[in-house]
Amino acid sequence: MVMDMGRDAVQETVELDYRPTARDFSSALWARRKVTWAVRHLVGAVAVGALTYALLASDGDIDLPTLLLLCYFALGLVLLPRLQGRGMMRAADVNGPCRTTVTDAGVTIRGEHITVTQGWGARPVYRETPELFVLFSDDEKARCLTLLPKHGLTDPSDADRLRAILDRHIRRV
Repeated sequence: MVMDMGRDAVQETVELDYRPTARDFSSALWARRKVTWAVRHLVGAVAVGALTYALLASDGDIDLPTLLLLCYFALGLVLLPRLQGRGMMRAADVNGPCRTTVTDAGVTIRGEHITVTQGWGARPVYRETPELFVLFSDDEKARCLTLLPKHGLTDPSDADRLRAILDRHIRRV
């Protein structure tokens, strides 16, 4: 008796052709904020600072430097992903257009000057946004990420196939 242990199974493949944009990276950084605790602590600190300032201002004691500092941090929370996204895009632009292949074995990204192959253990967590799928490392700050932009898919139904592959191998957050 011969048993098929899945060795002859056909692997599903999804391919993406794209050139990363600053918007892709900014969207990935926004998605990262929802995955990590570090940013939540920063947002909480700004909220506590704003509440403290509001309580002080209600007594008529308005401190202009404190107000400016709170505005600076609040503005930074909003603008930082966009600014970081532009910087990341400039660094990634050296590799030119990307061709990414996602299979049951993992993700392979090919650029003009680099080829990177990642098994599922390298990025065991993902989050989907309207623009892309973002794969994250499993450390508490999600320091490493991999972008799979939806504008790189040749057919809209490929998004469902890609989601199915990701759901089989890694955890959605």
